Amino acid sequence: MLQRVRSLIFSLLPLLLAATAPFAAWAQGAWPNKPVKIVVPFAPGGTTDILARAVAPELAKAFGQSFVIENKGGAGGNIGTEIVARAAPDGYTLLMGTVGTHGINKSLYAKLSYDPQKDFAPITLVAGVPNVMVMNAEKAKALGINTVPDFIAYARKNPGRLNMASSGNGTSIHMAGELFKSMTGTFMTHIPYTGSAPAFLHRIGPGFDGTGF
Repeated sequence: MLQRVRSLIFSLLPLLLAATAPFAAWAQGAWPNKPVKIVVPFAPGGTTDILARAVAPELAKAFGQSFVIENKGGAGGNIGTEIVARAAPDGYTLLMGTVGTHGINKSLYAKLSYDPQKDFAPITLVAGVPNVMVMNAEKAKALGINTVPDFIAYARKNPGRLNMASSGNGTSIHMAGELFKSMTGTFMTHIPYTGSAPAFLHRIGPGFDGTGF
């Protein structure tokens, strides 16, 4: 079962996208002739942000212009994604999209303020990244949790006593956690954050033990 969990929670992210525009129009001018903004729809320090900051300097070298990162986290990536969807379709506002912003959210949210397909032009797949389950080592030791089966056993005996931090509602981390809960018959309280970095630094209130996926 655990091997199946590991294979199912693998996710592809992020994608580099631009607000929809005729790419031929870009070629008519010397693109880029001014700094290009790359919007990361999550908080600083997470996977999407780290990858964007790795890609930006290489793009700057290749095109001779600055590529500036701007973090706009919230709503499972929807806030930053909407900003790019509403930006001028001139190639100067790019998005680090994810499986959440351009796959999951359309089926999870009753209404999106953007269309994942119509409002964006894909540029390239940047990276494939697996989601990994982690737990505070001190808490794990105190609870006698040394393995994943130990974790599952404790969660089954103590439903609701564990928190599950994620990078936001609808993100692959959230969905991976829900899949894990479903497959193992456990229940943990989901706490969404604006990105994986703040989720990773998750701190627990009185009476709770903490986990993150």
